[in-house]
Amino acid sequence: MGSDHDEKEAGQTSEAGGEQEEHHEPLSRHASESSVYGTEEEEDEYGSKIQLGPLCTIKEHLEKDKDDESLRKWKEQLLGSVDVNNIGEILEPEVNFTSLSIISPGRDDIVLPIPEDGKPKGLWFTLKEGSNYRLKFSFVVSNNIVSGLKYINTVWKTAVKVDSSKEMLGTFSPQLEPYTHEMPEEVTPSGMFARGQYTARSKFLDDDNKCYLEINYTFDIRKDWA
Repeated sequence: MGSDHDEKEAGQTSEAGGEQEEHHEPLSRHASESSVYGTEEEEDEYGSKIQLGPLCTIKEHLEKDKDDESLRKWKEQLLGSVDVNNIGEILEPEVNFTSLSIISPGRDDIVLPIPEDGKPKGLWFTLKEGSNYRLKFSFVVSNNIVSGLKYINTVWKTAVKVDSSKEMLGTFSPQLEPYTHEMPEEVTPSGMFARGQYTARSKFLDDDNKCYLEINYTFDIRKDWA
């Protein structure tokens, strides 16, 4: 949610889920390389839609390759305690974000309210110039497996784009307990030209480019914390 960083394409996993040690193919539809690593400009300006295979229910996932013991065990590990009888027939996954906060060493967390319309009123938060910080969020996955969940953030100052970043979060199975993820630590820019108000857009999408949360907001970088 800050600025002055090059685009990231690292595949990070969350504290509670994400990529597995065994390198099997994801359980959901196969994503082309462009769907995982395409730029935000490609997704937004050109509206490109990646053609993927049909959605599969969890029951159908379990039926596939059931004779492959290694793959079967990996699927069972990914699904964990999922009650297949309750949600095994639902196609579309749901991802609901329960909390967003900014953490900075030596300070209380800045808890960010999540607006229903994705547009916080007024200034959403203030960061001190030259300070270390990271974004922390929790989310609940339900109905089906969400594949290739990613975070995309773009920042502008006086209508000029100053930062565009992407973080791959991973593949997550549905469960009652929320997943928690912390983004890599960043440092706010400093100096007279870095201070001021910024506008930004943050999005969470999957391999299908289905957006589960989009927030358009403004924030300040100042000499000191608010």
